[in-house]
Amino acid sequence: MSDTNPTLAEVEDQIALLEDNLHTLTEQAAAYSGAGDEDRSSDRIAELEQQLEALKKQRAQFV
Repeated sequence: MSDTNPTLAEVEDQIALLEDNLHTLTEQAAAYSGAGDEDRSSDRIAELEQQLEALKKQRAQFV
């Protein structure tokens, strides 16, 4: 995705990628044990959710 003026298709591709990453990370987190792993997974999930929300807002500007 380019830094300036991404297309709707680029934004939607990034959304799909992040949603897939979140799904995978959530499955992995469920399989891990230990507080350290859970903390890292939770932090990463929160980060991806923030990125996803920002992209969804960006997509809304196209619609």
